Amino acid sequence: MAVYRRGRVWWYRFTWNGRAIRESTKQTNKRVAEQIEAAHKTSLAKGEVGIRQKKRIPTVAEFAEKDFLPHVRSRFADKRSTLAYYDIQVRHLTGYPPLASAPVDAVTPEIISGFVDKRRAAEYEVSSINRALQVLRRMRRLAVERGRVEKAMVPISLLPGERRRERVLSPAEEAAYLEAAHAIGEKMLDAHTHALNGIRATKRGQRPNEPEDPFRMRDVASILLDCGLRPEECYRLEWEQIRDGAMHIPFGKTENARRSIPLANRVAALLDVRKPPRPRGGSFPPPPRAATSSSRHSRSRTRKRAESRASNTSRPTRSAIHA
Repeated sequence: MAVYRRGRVWWYRFTWNGRAIRESTKQTNKRVAEQIEAAHKTSLAKGEVGIRQKKRIPTVAEFAEKDFLPHVRSRFADKRSTLAYYDIQVRHLTGYPPLASAPVDAVTPEIISGFVDKRRAAEYEVSSINRALQVLRRMRRLAVERGRVEKAMVPISLLPGERRRERVLSPAEEAAYLEAAHAIGEKMLDAHTHALNGIRATKRGQRPNEPEDPFRMRDVASILLDCGLRPEECYRLEWEQIRDGAMHIPFGKTENARRSIPLANRVAALLDVRKPPRPRGGSFPPPPRAATSSSRHSRSRTRKRAESRASNTSRPTRSAIHA
């Protein structure tokens, strides 16, 4: 043992793999200092043969409070509903003591079964129980990513029999939506007619902009409802793909996406009205994006510069005046 005294404190010094190691034990007792030196040598020897000190695995409650919830709050800071969802599910998980006190990597199927039985006894739906199990899955995945667990964990299976929540419009709701979309188009046309009779058009000669396809919302909604198209499919549809009484969708990742859809009577009628004399390109181009404030300001600056150049050009120069 190579311990020595400096003042009242004992230090140790030894060489390990050609490297000198010298540290203070912060102890005034020589025997304790020799034990600390021996512990340091043992730790170095274990590290050389791949033996590491086993990390303490946090419990589900500890990991949720110190790691998972802070991670969720930083990632979804601007999504209040998502934060509320995770807070509720974590409370459900940690509200079951056997699960809350279990290490993250030691959540056994028996603990999961007990949690499920407790939620069923409280008359929770299968979908609600599965949401909590999905959050537990994500929590354990985050523990693996952060190196908090070292062994493989038993997978968590979701419960079968989950009811899907599909919302189908009733005929009355469909009619009300199409009527409202038609009313929007009528208001756009009325506003344009009113502008044509206004002071700017009649006395100043400023012709108002004509509304671009005022009934597009109504027609697109009719096609989506009757033919079961996605909005993107409707906007990408071209006139060449509407033939032989059907819509032929040539794009999509799967064979089911690339399909032919027979035209309903209402869709066929509105397409006949919209079809131009020489149909080319898209039948429903996507609506233009709203101009941002920066683009509006840039256009304003460009217009002001153009007006300034025009005024400078029309203004006579000093040499022309003297001439």
